[in-house]
Amino acid sequence: MDEIHETEHYPSFRQRYAGYDRIMGNISWLLIALVTLDIKLMPTESASLVFLAAFCVLLFFYNINARYGALSRTYSPFKTFVDLMVFLAFIVAVCWYTGRITSPFMSLIYLILMATSLTQGRRVTYFMAVLAISSYILLASEEFKGINDFLTHTLELFPFMLIAHLGAMLAGETESARREVERLSLTDEVTGINNMRNFFILADAQERLARRYIRPYAICMIDADNLKKVNDRHGHLAGTELIRQVAATITSSVRGSDICARYGGDEYVIMFNEAAKQDVIPVVERIVSRMAATPFEFEGVTLSTTLSAGLAGYPEDGGDVRTVMANADEAMYISKRTGKNRLTVFNGTTSETSFGKQDTGQAPP
Repeated sequence: MDEIHETEHYPSFRQRYAGYDRIMGNISWLLIALVTLDIKLMPTESASLVFLAAFCVLLFFYNINARYGALSRTYSPFKTFVDLMVFLAFIVAVCWYTGRITSPFMSLIYLILMATSLTQGRRVTYFMAVLAISSYILLASEEFKGINDFLTHTLELFPFMLIAHLGAMLAGETESARREVERLSLTDEVTGINNMRNFFILADAQERLARRYIRPYAICMIDADNLKKVNDRHGHLAGTELIRQVAATITSSVRGSDICARYGGDEYVIMFNEAAKQDVIPVVERIVSRMAATPFEFEGVTLSTTLSAGLAGYPEDGGDVRTVMANADEAMYISKRTGKNRLTVFNGTTSETSFGKQDTGQAPP
C-alpha cells in the first residue's frame, strides 16, 4: 500500500514490520492504561464511565487478537495501518467523553500522525492527517459559536497539518536512506550485481523450492583469466574495469530469474534456476566466447580477457547449494589448468571440457 514497495530481501521486510507490530502492541497497552488511570483519578459522569470502560475492553480484545490471536503472525503495512486507524478511533471516542478538544488525550493524535509517517509513507500520512483534522472539527463542533471561534479553532488545525507534512517528508528521506543501505548491503559495489550474502539468501530460497518440487538447478563458477596481467601492466583501475565488463557480459547473457553474484576478486557465480546443467552449457559457452571476442576500451587502451568456467548441477553433483558450488569450482580450476578460455562440466570422477566443441578431460582424483 502507498509508497512502500518491497524489493529487498523478504525476511528484512518481515522483521521490520514485526518490530512495528510490537510497538503497536505497546501503544495499545499504554492507551488502555492511560484511560484506566483517568477513570480512576478524574471525576467523570457515570454514563461516560461506562463508555470509557467499554472502549478499553474493545481495544483490549483487539490487541489480544492482533498480537496473540489469529492475526499474531501477520506482519504487513496494512496491519499496521489498521492498528493506527483503531488507535485514532479509540482516542477520538475517549476525547468525546473526557472534554472533547480540552481532553487530556487530545495530544495523542499527534502520536498517531508520527507513527503513521514512520510506518506508512507519504500518501497515507496525509490521509491520516485529513482524518485527524476531521476528528478535531467533530470534537470542536459545539465550540463554533461565531467567526472568532471558527478562526481560533482553524488556527489550531495547523499543528496537525505541519506534523503530517514534516513527518511525511522525514519518512520519505528515511525510506530512501534505508533502501540505499539495504541495496549496498546486498550488492557488490564494483559491479552492481549481488554480493555473496545476497546470493546465499536468494539461493537458499531456490534450493528449498528445488527440493520441494524436485526441480534441477545448475551452478556455474567463472574466473577472469587475465586480471593480474591487466593490473600489472595498466593499473588497478583497469583491472576494476575488467571486473565490471565481465559482470556486464554475464548479466546480459542470463535470464532475469537466474542469480549471479561476484564471488570475490575476479570470480563470479551463477545459479541457473529450474535448469539442468546440460541445458545451460550453451549459455555458459556463449558467455565465455563473447568475453573472448569483445575487447573493451580503458583510457585509450584496448583491453581483453578470457574466462575459465566450471559447471555442476543439482541433484547429481550435490545435495545442496554449497556442495554443487564446490564441484563447479573444482571444474573451473580444471579449466584453468587445461588452457583457460573454456568451460569444464563436472561429472563425478571425469569432467567434460569444452570451448566451441565438446572434448573430454580427466579430473584429478
